[in-house]
Amino acid sequence: MRISIGEDEAPEIGLIALIDCIFFLLMFFMVATSFKQEADGKPGKDLPITLPLSAVSLDAATAAPEILAIGVDVKGGVYWGREPVSSVVLRERLHAAALRNPGQAVRIDGDTRVAYQQIVHLLDLCQFEGLTRISLRTRDGH
Repeated sequence: MRISIGEDEAPEIGLIALIDCIFFLLMFFMVATSFKQEADGKPGKDLPITLPLSAVSLDAATAAPEILAIGVDVKGGVYWGREPVSSVVLRERLHAAALRNPGQAVRIDGDTRVAYQQIVHLLDLCQFEGLTRISLRTRDGH
C-alpha cells in the first residue's frame, strides 16, 4: 500500500542565503587583503623614481616669466606696477603683453575697500586681450 503525501517536490537551494554568504565572504577577503603589509613594515610596491644627479641652475631664458602687476586703489585709480595709468593705456599695455607672451601671468592687487565692479572690469580687460592666467591679491589700504 502506498500513501501519497503530496506531489514530489524537487529540492531547492535557497539563493538568497547563498548570495548573502558569498557577499559576506567577498567583503571579508577584500578587507583582509587591504591590511596586508610586508614583514619589514614597508608597502609591497614601490614606484621607480629617477632623481637628477646634480642641481641645474636656471638661466634667464628658462626662468619663470615676470608677473604683470596691476593695482587698483579705493578711489578707482589703476596702476601698472607702481605707475598710475588710464584705462586706454592699460588696455594698450595688456594688448602688447598678450602679443609678446599669450600665457603671461597677471596679478591684480586690489584694496580691500575697492568696489567689486572695478575688479571685474580689470578681469574683463585681461580676458578680452587673451590673458587668462590671472591671480587676485588684496591688501589693506589703511
